[in-house]
Amino acid sequence: MNHSPTTKAPAQDAGLSRRQVLRGFAAAGALAATSQFSVARAEGPRVGGRIRVASVLSSIADTLDPARGALSTDYTRHYMIYSGLTQFDSRLEAKPGLATSIESDDATLWTVKLRAGVEFHDGKPLTPADVVYSLLRLKDPATGSQVLAIASQIADVRATGPLEVQIRLSAPNVDLPVILADSHFLIVQYGAADFRTAIGTGPYSCVDFNPGVRTLARRNPNYWKPGKPYLEQIELVGISDESSRVNAMLAGDLQLINGVNPRSVQRIRSSSGYTVHETPSGLYTDLVMRQDSRPTNDPDFVLAMKYLLNRDEILQAVFLGHAVLANDQPVPPSSRYYCPDIPQRQYDPDKGRFLLRKAGLGQTHLAMYASPAAERSVDIATLVQESATSAGLALQVNRVPADGYWSNCWMKHPLTFGNINPRPTVDMLFSTFFQSDSPLNESGWRDARFDALLLSARSERNESRRKQMYWDMQKRVHESCGVGIPAFINLIDACDRRLKGYFPIPIGGLMGYNFAEHVWLDD
Repeated sequence: MNHSPTTKAPAQDAGLSRRQVLRGFAAAGALAATSQFSVARAEGPRVGGRIRVASVLSSIADTLDPARGALSTDYTRHYMIYSGLTQFDSRLEAKPGLATSIESDDATLWTVKLRAGVEFHDGKPLTPADVVYSLLRLKDPATGSQVLAIASQIADVRATGPLEVQIRLSAPNVDLPVILADSHFLIVQYGAADFRTAIGTGPYSCVDFNPGVRTLARRNPNYWKPGKPYLEQIELVGISDESSRVNAMLAGDLQLINGVNPRSVQRIRSSSGYTVHETPSGLYTDLVMRQDSRPTNDPDFVLAMKYLLNRDEILQAVFLGHAVLANDQPVPPSSRYYCPDIPQRQYDPDKGRFLLRKAGLGQTHLAMYASPAAERSVDIATLVQESATSAGLALQVNRVPADGYWSNCWMKHPLTFGNINPRPTVDMLFSTFFQSDSPLNESGWRDARFDALLLSARSERNESRRKQMYWDMQKRVHESCGVGIPAFINLIDACDRRLKGYFPIPIGGLMGYNFAEHVWLDD
């Protein structure tokens, strides 16, 4: 993986101002895109070919609305059809997309210059009105946006020229260019409300969308990146059973899959014609203890369960080493804001037993909900159940089918498992899942000091002070938040060896859900 834990943008290392950094964004990003394209051309990509791709889940809740995307299959579908103002590179830095530049003096008022000559799939030109509409609809609760807590930072968006938009935030946030690369911020056409079909500016146009069945996309010959994309057609499906995904690929029915179980890696690597792509990431499956329910809101119970997470065993028995040890803090070691000063919490059933008795929970029977929808949570739950039994707590593992788990179980019962995809910035991670008033605050944890630090860190342009704030916030999560995080999971994809152009984008599997723009079939 190319993502170094200490990597910074060169301009920041050189001590340039934030405005200078953002002014250099267009030229640097354009150079990166050109270089990447030149490398690809040297390797001989060709236009043509069809592939079938399977992600980990599909249901009738599948959507063409990027604001409402909730699963990897949604994100992949959306990046095929739509484009964002910015795009992620392999270090999760922002490079130009529909915006050629984004500038700000104060990280509050941002001026966005739009790319000329971009067309939607129906031939209509991209205008500032499309951008204004796309961003403001994220703030409307009626939209059902998955990033409502983040979009609420946007105070106003308005057109200020034929190819210019100004975004005013309610408070400074130096991460805005990176945030805008997230799939939920992709640009839809002005007035779009009926998402039974989709019209975007992305590399592929939507030919057929059948929720829970498939998405069929065809190459956009008028894509704003000359020469791209390469594939003529992509069919995207969801297959929840991992062994079925692997078997279908090895039988030739699929050319690309994500969510590969570590137990399948050796089998795939030993099969002629197939390869594995593995990327360390910030993905984690966590034990969620609701703070608005008994007994999971008892601090002693929360700490006891954290001591009963046998992280080393989970790392080896569940992930076979295809993961990185975690410590009940959601920022992975690959992040430059990772706090290394928190002592590693060790498996300690004696402490767990003592804390459970202190909480008055000896011999208590409690249900714990797990599902294949939360990656490897059923296996983790089995190990937690064994540890809890040795500490005098009777946990019943209720295994729930993947379809319906997120809407019917997660955050609905006192003890469940979450599965949090990587986020490009620490602010997005904390704002979405840990800020007190966020609708996706998994455990319902409320910490006024954490919230205050979060707001301060957004506007802090001094790197050292900002890092210290994020360190302090991680310590608070580690100490008292109702989530236990045992490991950061490597992203494992597998594909036909003829599929070329693959490189890691550690925001998610399938090249950060962006494979469609970059890959080609080599005869």
